[in-house]
Amino acid sequence: MHETGVPWNDPSGDRLRHWLDLAREDFYDEARIAIVPMGFCYPGRDERGGDRPPRPECAPLWHAPLRALLPGIELTLLVGGYAQRYYLGKRREASLTETVRAWRDHLPDYLPLPHPSWRNTAWLKKNPWFEADLVPVLRQRVAGLLESRRR
Repeated sequence: MHETGVPWNDPSGDRLRHWLDLAREDFYDEARIAIVPMGFCYPGRDERGGDRPPRPECAPLWHAPLRALLPGIELTLLVGGYAQRYYLGKRREASLTETVRAWRDHLPDYLPLPHPSWRNTAWLKKNPWFEADLVPVLRQRVAGLLESRRR
């Protein structure tokens, strides 16, 4: 993303769009989908080769004012632990796995997801319920929301 300026413009984005069952043009349709990162600048790489965590001051500074400008939000996907920690706070479970497994508890406003990074491929293999149970509901919900926006 930091190289192109386009969020989710990488294999993680391909996986996320697959989970959502959305074509690129629909995913990037700003009239219907807002992509809001936890941080608004690229935090750089860590020593293990992954991205550093989002800067801690970004979400508290920017999320509430930005969301106030987006009054029609009907679903927020909490992609990864940082988003889940920020938005769910004490309502999240002890681990990302447990939080995602409890996804029904956070609907209709929020839907916690693991990060779609290739680094989570092992997580997906250990947790087949995610793609069997949650992804079909996610796809149905997204399709329904987008259909209602077309009317």
